[in-house]
Amino acid sequence: MQPLKEYQQKRRFTKTAEPAPQKKSSRSGKLFVVQKHRASHLHYDFRLEMNGVLKSWAVPKGPSLDPAVRRLAMAVEDHPIDYADFEGIIPEGEYGGGTVMVWDRGTYTPESQMTSDFGRGELKFTLQGVKLQGSWVLVRTKGRQWLLIKHRDDEYVSTADITLSDPRSVITQRTLAEIAADEGGNVAKAATGDPAGLPRPVKEGLKRRLPATSAK
Repeated sequence: MQPLKEYQQKRRFTKTAEPAPQKKSSRSGKLFVVQKHRASHLHYDFRLEMNGVLKSWAVPKGPSLDPAVRRLAMAVEDHPIDYADFEGIIPEGEYGGGTVMVWDRGTYTPESQMTSDFGRGELKFTLQGVKLQGSWVLVRTKGRQWLLIKHRDDEYVSTADITLSDPRSVITQRTLAEIAADEGGNVAKAATGDPAGLPRPVKEGLKRRLPATSAK
């Protein structure tokens, strides 16, 4: 199957604002992004740039900074590099319908031969993100099932749940509910993906968007 064919087959680009496939790479060639996605359920899409696409895993509970915690990560279809900038609404009824946030973004340094080790099912890398840093590993257990695990580098290890302590977008500082309010999505549904106690948006159309530069 040609690169991104599955991604394209699952989407109607006349209906969704998600980027259509293009041949493109980031400045570094080693981009990573984590997108918080309230679709039929809340999950975190963990993506690593490899060979001109974003290799992608859906992490239901989100990344953990605790090396003792092993997070299930389900491999999904490759995404285009441009997707790293996507924050907004996928219309209900479309594949993945719901609210998408750029929860973290940065670059990574391989600690292994990424292409060959992907086939073997063990990827080691160091993240240089806003929220996620230090050494990590993705290990395949069976089929599409992988585990995302933080390595024991004391400087970046914590038992605190970063998905609760730092829930906002790294590019706009919005919550899921605020993104939905700004972009015409389902605010009530999006708010169920925000930690309890966060204020609900009081006004629609007030965007706090910063320039998107990661995939240029």
